Amino acid sequence: MRFRDALTAPGFGVIAEFKRRSPSAGELRPGGDVAGVARGYELGGARAMSVLVDERFDGSWDDLRAARAATDVPLLAKGFFSTPEHLREARDAGADAALLILRDLDDSAARELMGAADALGLDTLVEAHNADELARAVALDAPVIGINARDLGTFRIDRAAQLELVARAPRDRVLIAESGIETRAQAAAAELAGASAVLVGSTLMRAAEPGAKLRELVQRPLVKVCGLTRQEDVEVAVEAGADLVGFILAAESPRRTEALLDAPDTVLRVAVFVGEQDETEADLVQFYARENGHRARDAALLRRGERVGSVVDLPWEQEDPSHIERARATEGRVMLAGGLGPRNVRDAVAAVRPWAVDSARSTESSPGIKDHDAVRRWVEAARS
Repeated sequence: MRFRDALTAPGFGVIAEFKRRSPSAGELRPGGDVAGVARGYELGGARAMSVLVDERFDGSWDDLRAARAATDVPLLAKGFFSTPEHLREARDAGADAALLILRDLDDSAARELMGAADALGLDTLVEAHNADELARAVALDAPVIGINARDLGTFRIDRAAQLELVARAPRDRVLIAESGIETRAQAAAAELAGASAVLVGSTLMRAAEPGAKLRELVQRPLVKVCGLTRQEDVEVAVEAGADLVGFILAAESPRRTEALLDAPDTVLRVAVFVGEQDETEADLVQFYARENGHRARDAALLRRGERVGSVVDLPWEQEDPSHIERARATEGRVMLAGGLGPRNVRDAVAAVRPWAVDSARSTESSPGIKDHDAVRRWVEAARS
């Protein structure tokens, strides 16, 4: 399968990277077994594998050859390529695609290299870091565009700026969010902004088992702890492994909080509104219409006002025998909410295969007050 084809397959993916060192992070895996890592990535579900071949990363063409001998996943040769000869070397070493960095290439050179790659049967990943480079990549008609959160001059990571670039990029391109991904929630943020995949390197290379860490990053469902009103409860939810933390801003809820609480950028904050929505700094909004003085049964999941998923819930203080079937029949990303707890979430996940699961009551000692052991049990059960 070609690189681009792998990235356009249904669902969200990861390009898993092999690199021995990083200029910003230092040595990562100096004696790493590229063949073993490649096999682990394939078993872990990587859509493609990126291999650093530049000596500044202690990489070499031999690493690419070893990966090619060990795996059938598409390979991206990653280096600072500036001539057609570099691309020919990449193809001969087993690459399916090559990286082209617009910071280092003017439009004429980039266009020449894209043509040379096409003639060699290689796909390209054209990398942009800022709005000007993104505009150039689009004008060059690059089919696969990487948007790097890392400034290659300063090594500074700006994920918020990256996500906004991903969100504004044309949807007829394959978009890859590169760098700065450490958690499921951060990968999900790129997915919701419009990326087809994330490219992850240092996080995997630091792991004792890179393939296992890859499986963790792509694992679904995401787990949400909702109805948080105290900072100490947010901290326990994050420590327990929650991916999303929810804050209910609806007046009628006994779990209402006046404002979003702090959370690290390793998780996503979700603001829950009913009937009307205020401005919010939350990563996502869970928006319910108001019916008969209470929230409607289901909600829209919004990112910056754009619908990115559906919350399939129970009617206000009622049961619904069709709950699971409705969730199974809902297209797109589904967050399953309502009546879920440690005892039934495994069966619900097996039946629905949702994008995320949500619970508030099952983790409480009283409305708005979390039982910390219950929070841990909920996350563990939803993850297993």
